[in-house]
Amino acid sequence: MQAGRDDVWSGRGRVSAAADLAFRPAAELAARVAAREVSAEEVVSAALDRVGRHNPVVNAVVTLSPRALDDARAIDRRLARGEDPGPLAGVPVGIKDMTAVAGLRTTYGSPLYADHVPAEDALVVRRLRAAGAVVVGKTNTPEFAAGANTFNDVFGATRNPWDPALSAGGSTGGGAAGLATGMFALAEGTDLGGSLRIPAAFCGVTGLRPSPGLVPTEPTDWVWDTLLVTGLMARTAGDVALGLAAVAGPAAGSPLRQAVAGRDFPAAARAGMAQGARVAYCADVAGMGVDAGVEAVCRDAAFELGRAGAAVEEIDLDLSHARRAFLDLRGQWMVAHHQDRLHRIGELGPNLAGNIRAGLATTAGQLGRADQVRSDLWHRFARLRRNFDYLLTPTTAVPPFPVDQSHPTEIAGRRLETYVDWFAPTFVLSLTGLPVASVPVGLDSRGLPAGLQVVGPPAGEEAVLALAATLERLRRPERPPLAE
Repeated sequence: MQAGRDDVWSGRGRVSAAADLAFRPAAELAARVAAREVSAEEVVSAALDRVGRHNPVVNAVVTLSPRALDDARAIDRRLARGEDPGPLAGVPVGIKDMTAVAGLRTTYGSPLYADHVPAEDALVVRRLRAAGAVVVGKTNTPEFAAGANTFNDVFGATRNPWDPALSAGGSTGGGAAGLATGMFALAEGTDLGGSLRIPAAFCGVTGLRPSPGLVPTEPTDWVWDTLLVTGLMARTAGDVALGLAAVAGPAAGSPLRQAVAGRDFPAAARAGMAQGARVAYCADVAGMGVDAGVEAVCRDAAFELGRAGAAVEEIDLDLSHARRAFLDLRGQWMVAHHQDRLHRIGELGPNLAGNIRAGLATTAGQLGRADQVRSDLWHRFARLRRNFDYLLTPTTAVPPFPVDQSHPTEIAGRRLETYVDWFAPTFVLSLTGLPVASVPVGLDSRGLPAGLQVVGPPAGEEAVLALAATLERLRRPERPPLAE
């Protein structure tokens, strides 16, 4: 990747050399480390400096890796011996505290596991390490990732780097806040109902929910899970693509799989959107209403694609019937994943425990209807693809809300029925099984970032990354004031 094309993250003023290094694209860092223009130790030291400066405010990294600098020095020694350290040589990465890292405390955001230390890395961590990435530490999450505001009783709340009084979103909130403040160049996370996309939108970074099976979630308590996926966030689509190339591919222990032979995610991001792409824009796919300021930024960005050669058309697409289906399937998901903890449900936080109890009360009839809705969504999007290559829609219906508020209570003056309704714009799209990215497309009148979802074709991560990269070049993402 050429640094000039992928370095789309702008600053507001002069910064130190170390801070500048911390904000360079992952692709550039890996290339410079491999060429021995800068050492992996320098790169990781710059990231750790940002942790020291900003983590006391935003609380993104909850457990630092004591071996981060040693791992970086090991990469430098490999390079000195003439070895190839991999495509992510020296790139600092944050790992969500839902994902096992050998020898590093992994709590799942739950007091039940406050002292848990895994013996082995999760598959995605092994793949990142094999590609040369350096684990900086674990990033904050709600208890067992249940919720779209990142707080728990072990580590407290993660705050938004654009305004620390506000939420960073969730459940991969620590990853997004850490990226926005330069603590690492890639963040690993998971996405059930929007957990990679919501915090990306709130913090002004890019997150990709890949198709189920592209990045195997291993280990897992439910190998047939088609709702939760493992994926990545970064400050640019090009960096997400580079990381995805390192972690995608079948695994022997996973029955859900996609072939990756011949696929080149970084090349797709470099190429950008194809001329003549047919783009549909819908302001409110979930039928919940959308904050006017958020929607205005997203609408402007969508139609600005016309300058890049796209044909953009606004459409009506009502997926509101999928809200109930997601809640029922989410309930099943909670029960399946927490089988071994059902006898300790009283020791879990009220939010997680309530979700599990709702799942236990879900009937076979409700699950059958929910699966029929998923089938309907698949057919709807198949028909949509006859006329359009992409669907664009706002990632969130609201701007970032106060961090001490568990969830918004209304959208554009309309009271919400449940605490999850506010993130319906992401969770209804989770049911489609399609790849979906959230891309930062500008700031609203309050100076807060807004994210636009890019929905692509089946197994079409390349197409999603291409359009995401084009949006970034048109709507240059900014660095939050706190990161200066």
